[in-house]
Amino acid sequence: MDYSEFNDRVSGLSEGIYAGLPIAPVPGEADTEIPAAGETAWRIARDVFDREESFERRFIRLLEKADASAIKAIIAGMWHVHGESSAEVVGLLVDNAHRLPELRSIFLGAMTSEECEISWIEQSDVTPLLEAFPLLERLEVRGGSGLRLRPVRHEALKVLRLESGGLPPEAVRGVGACDLPALEYLELWLGVSDYGGDATVEDLEPILSGERLPSLRHLGLQDSEIQDEIAAAVAVAPVVARLEGLALSMGTLGDAGAEALLSGQPLTHLKRLDLHCHYLSDAMMERLGNALPGADLSQQADLARTGGERYVAVSE
Repeated sequence: MDYSEFNDRVSGLSEGIYAGLPIAPVPGEADTEIPAAGETAWRIARDVFDREESFERRFIRLLEKADASAIKAIIAGMWHVHGESSAEVVGLLVDNAHRLPELRSIFLGAMTSEECEISWIEQSDVTPLLEAFPLLERLEVRGGSGLRLRPVRHEALKVLRLESGGLPPEAVRGVGACDLPALEYLELWLGVSDYGGDATVEDLEPILSGERLPSLRHLGLQDSEIQDEIAAAVAVAPVVARLEGLALSMGTLGDAGAEALLSGQPLTHLKRLDLHCHYLSDAMMERLGNALPGADLSQQADLARTGGERYVAVSE
């Protein structure tokens, strides 16, 4: 499935908006009319057909032509031609952190499926971004291959989204080991084992406890081939009682997982329960609809059409 259709739910990239700001490309060499630096989300990406101008050159030109000290949002798109990791991009941002004192939002890996399939995007250790930008409020990463996040305390981060077709267990455990007292929104696309998404329910336990996430109001544990197991763990997880939004969508959720949700702690306090893209029977959908009338139960999969196999919405 083309994962691009899921982008607009939080990132808003498909509407030309990111972090509440209109998206604009890096100015060209000859451009004289440049949007206000602090009122624009700047998209930096190399042209896959232009081998002459590197991502680094476009990044430096942005700092030279715009008022770098006012930049609030950066979107890093295509940075490679031959599959290099995001390490150089992370390094460029970290090395120039002193020139970007107002940076509050970073999207690392904003590539469409036409540019690079999500599971082919090579990521790296993104911890230096949190260390170099203590005032960062929003970090979104697309692509799980090579992704790492070491335990760190960050006082300002409010939104953390990791989109992948296979999120490495090390990254999942890294999230759980971080102290993020201001984090309100956490979304993880866990993916499938074929693309490195081998995280277990045990790996998620520090997140489900909520001990290091006192401000969390929305939790998304999505796109998983063990969605039923996750639903069962969520049904008794301490963090759920203070959530306003819960997403267990895009994965292989079936009647067993839904039964666990109905039998577990109350979910009626949730303002949003997102279960879209699921494998629930008609009878279970009716039960859930009656018990939790606000739940998003759209995009029911047809097991007869898939030969009884279940698939996540986003893998490759």
